[in-house]
Amino acid sequence: MKPNLNWSELKFGYVPTDYNVRCYYRDGKWGELEISSSEYLSIHMAATALHYGQEAFEGLKAYRGKDGKIRLFRWQENAKRMQNTAQGIRMAEVPDELFRDAVIKAVKLNERFIPPYGTGASLYIRPLLIGSGAEVGIGPAKEFLFVVFVTPVGPYFKEGFNPVKIAIIRDSDRAAPLGTGTFKVGGNYAASLRGFKKAKDAGYSSPMYLDCCEKKYIDEIGAANFFAIKNNTYITPKSTSILPSITNMSLIQLAEDLGLKVERRPIHIDELPSFEEVGACGTAAVITPIGEINDIDKGVVYTYCKDGLPGPISTKLYNTLLGIQCGEIPDPHNWITFIE
Repeated sequence: MKPNLNWSELKFGYVPTDYNVRCYYRDGKWGELEISSSEYLSIHMAATALHYGQEAFEGLKAYRGKDGKIRLFRWQENAKRMQNTAQGIRMAEVPDELFRDAVIKAVKLNERFIPPYGTGASLYIRPLLIGSGAEVGIGPAKEFLFVVFVTPVGPYFKEGFNPVKIAIIRDSDRAAPLGTGTFKVGGNYAASLRGFKKAKDAGYSSPMYLDCCEKKYIDEIGAANFFAIKNNTYITPKSTSILPSITNMSLIQLAEDLGLKVERRPIHIDELPSFEEVGACGTAAVITPIGEINDIDKGVVYTYCKDGLPGPISTKLYNTLLGIQCGEIPDPHNWITFIE
């Protein structure tokens, strides 16, 4: 039975579904997948996830295609990124096969929550890896819990594929160079909450973080990567504190397919006036065009999308990526996995 949801009005938030999938790492090996209908976890009060932030997560989506088939987008890259994060904060790595099996099982068990094609919604998949073993002294856990749950979602930004306003934040940092910025750990998001609140309170959709050393170079847009278009070139920051976005990686390939040049390099904020289009990208947002960047501290406002519409290249990239994900156009790079 289909849930009683207004699919086209869904926000990017949590909606309860039927089941989640779990697996424990104990005595040096992963166990079998377990199915649970509970939305709660029971973990030791001294678990390293609670005290020392030994925790990682991923985000990917399942789409109901134009042909009715269920598609996953580049799950292998999410598995690889979670493995890289696990290495970075000394957790047991989730093998590709276990990651894939858990994701597919969670999607199939909750198939009735996959939004219909054409509603603008998708099934968000959240793999979670936590240090569940008890340690009072600082050190990695010996036991870990891997969980995959799903929830139907709408656009990350309420504006959808329409221009948003962003504020530059200088009095807080999301992550430090050579720290955990390149890993998808909860601590990075906790560190960003102060900047998020400041931007939201000022009427902006998200903060723009600058490099934490000189405050001269663009880092990230809240929880998303930044990109800009200038002179038929797709430009995105290169930094030792930026999470490598699978969406951004895909857009880089699509930009090259469209004949654009690609530059991944440090981007000085003095370049902002020269850009023809700017945007944020990520699994949750896909592409969100930016219509205004307000440098609150300096009293300078940079405006884009002057007709109120996304730029032509951002629009082409968005439609191409979404078209592949939803089965509207061919998948030339074999990014899609079908769930039977």
